[in-house]
Amino acid sequence: MADSAHPAPGAAVPAPPRVLTVAGSDSGGGAGIQADLKTMLALGVHGMSVVTAVTAQNSLGVQGYWELPAEAVRAQFRSVVDDIGVQAVKTGMLASAVLAGTVSDLLAGLDVPVVVDPVGVSKHGDALLAADAVATVRERLLPLATVATPNLHEVAQLTGVRVEDESGMRKAAEAVLALGPRWVLVKGGHLPGRASDLLSDGSQEHWFHAERYDNRHTHGTGCTLASAVAAELAKGQDVPGAVAAAKEYVTGAIRAGFPLGSGIGPVDHAWRQRR
Repeated sequence: MADSAHPAPGAAVPAPPRVLTVAGSDSGGGAGIQADLKTMLALGVHGMSVVTAVTAQNSLGVQGYWELPAEAVRAQFRSVVDDIGVQAVKTGMLASAVLAGTVSDLLAGLDVPVVVDPVGVSKHGDALLAADAVATVRERLLPLATVATPNLHEVAQLTGVRVEDESGMRKAAEAVLALGPRWVLVKGGHLPGRASDLLSDGSQEHWFHAERYDNRHTHGTGCTLASAVAAELAKGQDVPGAVAAAKEYVTGAIRAGFPLGSGIGPVDHAWRQRR
């Protein structure tokens, strides 16, 4: 007898929630599109992708990147959205002002949650967003975001606000919210001490504190967190619930991060399955 987990042979299987990532490819497999799709699979949604740029990247850093033409980004997006449909979108590396503007125009026509990870610099310090693209992200993309997930370097790049300790994170959240997203998750992982993130919509705030693990293999943390938030939103969670679930997932992935190559290894997207 079939059950809901094992339908009868030939029975129609309903599609899982569908999430689209619009981001760059990481050839090393730890961040970008690759991290996004692994996260989505781990969290039970169907991941789809629009590749904005191709990077030559490994555990030591980004050796180069090549952005795709705007028409290629637009065609990928329309192919997925017009046929398959989406329940949430996550954006990551957009590389240039042209691509940031193209993606903003495409997202303006959607009525689904959008998680914007305003990727500016890689974990190794390599620039992933052209200087002239920052204004486009600030003025056109962030106002479309259901949730923006900047780290403290990205907060400074977007708003000029520099955070030295946990007490400054509320000011950072206010500065990002002034740019138009409905919610902002300010990630405080670069501060010393415990790992603290602040989620705010300007009227309510939620703090998320996590133990800091003695593990340097954290490549892909930001991509993974934003994708996890998008996955949980697609499954019907509200924003605070989605962020709480995403934080629990990414904390486990950081704890299980493993060495790869000669530099910084990735978080483990399959930590629950391995456990």
